[in-house]
Amino acid sequence: MADYRLRIEAEYEAIENTLSTLPDKPLARLSGLELAGVASLIHNFYNGVENVLKQVFQAKCLDIPAGASWHQSLLQAAVNESVLSGQLADELKEYLAFRHFFSHAYALTLHPERMKPLVAKITRIFEAFRREIDGVVV
Repeated sequence: MADYRLRIEAEYEAIENTLSTLPDKPLARLSGLELAGVASLIHNFYNGVENVLKQVFQAKCLDIPAGASWHQSLLQAAVNESVLSGQLADELKEYLAFRHFFSHAYALTLHPERMKPLVAKITRIFEAFRREIDGVVV
């Protein structure tokens, strides 16, 4: 198995571990500290997605975008290079937007009602992401 494939598998495992720690109870019932923890897990999920995409780009000898908007550019390049479907990329943009918000906000500005849809579909989106990535890497 290629070295990049081992790194992708390690990222998958880290994402799975992250998702397994999401709480079972409604976000509205969490303390501010617990909600900040969930926000961190969502942020970590998207960082893992980006790490996998970077591994795929390196394996395919594709340029990894740089510059101030490299996060958005990476997602768009993944679509342009047929690494991800446009539909999945659109769903991942919600997590990208949350990553940006979380990186630049205070924990006290988190709202459970805004995070709830992200948590509700995060496992389904990860499974779709993994299927699409596994379909393009050997």
